[in-house]
Amino acid sequence: MKHRQICFQTNFLPSQRQENMVKHIFPLASPAQVPSLAERICHSCFRRQEKLQRCGQCKFAHYCDRTCQRAGWAEHKLECSAIKAYGKVPNENIRVVARIMWRLDKEGSTVSDMQLTTLDELEDHIADMPEDDLKELKVDIHNFLDYWPHNSKQHTIDDISHIFGVINCNGFSVSDQRGLQAVGVGLFPNLCLVNHDCWPNCTVILNHGKIELRALGKIAEGEELTVAYVDFLNLSEERQRLLKTQYFFDCTCEHCKNRIKDDIKIGGREEDGVKPSEEQVKEATDYCFQMLEKMEKARLNGDYHEVVKICRECIEKTEPVLADTHIYLLRMWSTMSEVQAYLQYFDDAADYARKMVEGYMKLYHPNNAALGMAAMRAGVTHWQAGQIEVGHGMICKAYAILMITHGPTHPITKDLDAMRIQTEMELRMFKQNEYVYHSMREAALKNKPMTMMHEPKSVEEGIKNLFHRRK
Repeated sequence: MKHRQICFQTNFLPSQRQENMVKHIFPLASPAQVPSLAERICHSCFRRQEKLQRCGQCKFAHYCDRTCQRAGWAEHKLECSAIKAYGKVPNENIRVVARIMWRLDKEGSTVSDMQLTTLDELEDHIADMPEDDLKELKVDIHNFLDYWPHNSKQHTIDDISHIFGVINCNGFSVSDQRGLQAVGVGLFPNLCLVNHDCWPNCTVILNHGKIELRALGKIAEGEELTVAYVDFLNLSEERQRLLKTQYFFDCTCEHCKNRIKDDIKIGGREEDGVKPSEEQVKEATDYCFQMLEKMEKARLNGDYHEVVKICRECIEKTEPVLADTHIYLLRMWSTMSEVQAYLQYFDDAADYARKMVEGYMKLYHPNNAALGMAAMRAGVTHWQAGQIEVGHGMICKAYAILMITHGPTHPITKDLDAMRIQTEMELRMFKQNEYVYHSMREAALKNKPMTMMHEPKSVEEGIKNLFHRRK
């Protein structure tokens, strides 16, 4: 658990004044990238690009262009020679520990005048680790010692272990520029001091290579700044289990203590004041869980028609029983909307996307990034289905949320603004002359200015849990 809380010294609220709504947080060293994504993500700016230029020395690092390569060279040059000497690329935890140690050896542990803590002050919780995790830690340390250059300053096992432990419970998973996939891990000292709350007043986002702490609403002077380490969509018991397992503390926030919204996350559907029995709800919940496991296997095999079949069968059986906020039903709707959009059955996809967003709105904080991402997806899906009025409304809703959670300069917010302008123009044309609108839509579809028909990668895509977790 973090050993110190951060309180804001002046009013901290979303507004048009950028300096009031966001605080930049500096890393102890540049985040290390996941090796499996090396060829698709720039190692300097973390942008996803179709074609990247490879480092000619280590053959591992990839960059957008020479500008990004020059910007990252100061830190990469030591890693570059270490990878060449080692003969392979170690995992991201080992590489970020090495980057931190090179930084400490060269410049010390302070990365900015605003830094509130040092690496030594952060907790590693090694003494609290279960046996299996300790075995993984020992393997990482052994591999690190093989990777660490003999001509670099040598450090004690205790110092190396401490840094690994700190990264395990304080590391931050860095996402790509669209926030859709974790692509690396870094250590941000000030961020380590921001405590968890299941209903936080801040969020954290990566924007143009910088970590930003952003307010979700007005924060009073002296009020503690908090972020969510785990997804609120989990039940209180599951959130507490995850927090205890990974971060070694018992969550005592109001939402956990009072199990707020747990009843509707796992409850039954009420029709005209009549609810199904507890036994019916339990039976539907258990069935849904079993089908989710089958659906996930089919998805991993790339059999999307089988995914649709499983989801449809489950939805038909459980939708009359389970509440529209039931988390398993929401996962089914989310998967169906994504897969049906990928298969280009846009009307079906739009219907499930709308249900998903309506359920999320009853569960999430109104300025939750996951809600904004879901609304964006639903907006694009409705646009693809030709439902311009609902599509424009969803995109506007997503834009309003992501302006707060991501800010106006973030790439995904800029994309949303372009979508908002385009759908607003189309909506005006639709109201004036439907024939002209449909003609314009035909041309737009040929150019494909908006699309989210990528291959489905996960059951719930979006910004869910940016805090680093051991795989």
